Amino acid sequence: MRDHRQVGRPGDASRLRSARSLLGPVLVAAWCTGGASLAAAADGAALFEAKCAACHSVGEGARVGPDLKSVVASRGMEWATLAIIDPAKAGLGPNMPKLGLSPAEAQAINAYLDGRSTEAGQAPPARAAKEAAPEPTAEEVEKGRGLFEGSVRFANGGPACNACHHVNHEAVTGGGVLASDLTQSFSRAGAEGLAAIVASAPFPVMQIAYEGREVTAEEARALAGFLQRVDAQSASQKPVS
Repeated sequence: MRDHRQVGRPGDASRLRSARSLLGPVLVAAWCTGGASLAAAADGAALFEAKCAACHSVGEGARVGPDLKSVVASRGMEWATLAIIDPAKAGLGPNMPKLGLSPAEAQAINAYLDGRSTEAGQAPPARAAKEAAPEPTAEEVEKGRGLFEGSVRFANGGPACNACHHVNHEAVTGGGVLASDLTQSFSRAGAEGLAAIVASAPFPVMQIAYEGREVTAEEARALAGFLQRVDAQSASQKPVS
């Protein structure tokens, strides 16, 4: 007696061979797509640390700018990419600068943000509430003033801050207008945010100016201390031209 369980319909063998021939490329394509996504997220992590982390966190609360947890899910990849490439077109305020990144780099950052926002266990727990910034010492303020206006040289030879920035304070001569007025920058960023921005130079013009001439952590703290004092005294100051 024939075992009907082993008898296939005509053409079954050829269809099975055809399916097997297609399965290999499909699996390879799926693996490559997944690998590309992982690679993009890895590149995005490095770009985020270099370009964004001085001002933004992912799940740790606002810094200079807002927390970016779930921004891709809530606003969509198209908007989130535009926000990085051209913040003004995305409707963001002047405090968010153009970072000189390509669409592919912006998408890599957003792939990283999306992964961080949805991964198991969620993002790292929020940081403890910030303590009030300590008053800078007189030495820090004086050193920061000198670095800002150029009477004290940066250790690595970078240009003085007032080549591009202005602050309204009687202790220094008015500076340039290429970049933002920093009179009230401490109110916006705080000591931690200012020191991080100065040390990491996340903006394109800063990167060009300080490439190979990085500001030291001690110099960044001194500048933050000077800008803290400028902010606190700004209401009583008169411009110095």
